[in-house]
Amino acid sequence: MDKKYTKPSQEELIKKLSTLEYNVTQEDATERPFTHEYNDIYEDGIYVDIVSGEPLFSSHDKYDAGCGWPSFTKPIDDIEIVEKEDLSHGRIRTEVRSQYADSHLGHVFTDGPKDKGGLRYCINGAALRFIKKENMEKEGYGKYLVLFD
Repeated sequence: MDKKYTKPSQEELIKKLSTLEYNVTQEDATERPFTHEYNDIYEDGIYVDIVSGEPLFSSHDKYDAGCGWPSFTKPIDDIEIVEKEDLSHGRIRTEVRSQYADSHLGHVFTDGPKDKGGLRYCINGAALRFIKKENMEKEGYGKYLVLFD
């Protein structure tokens, strides 16, 4: 386990996260569509788990799926994403969670762009923190700058 990315204690999470962020990441809630600012951000950078800081998605893999949530064609690294069967709401879906913090992120569907692998990672903006490309080095994510070469 990468000790750099850990899940804070319950008390720390309550202090650190907004009510929405807590409900989404810790209680498997879903934010309302078209409500999070990350749905409309397309500048260079990476998206990390708001709980642990695990790097999850690159802006280069983000696209407008029209669903109201930030959508990506793939994670930065498959190891950072855990997939679980989700049978809630009378449907069969695949939930995605972060590897180290076990944060609920959203779901992955097979209706994404075919030329990019066909997947759509539909992610709650409340589960993410966006780090602009120009801030990646100082925030400890310099090794991911190669994604933008």
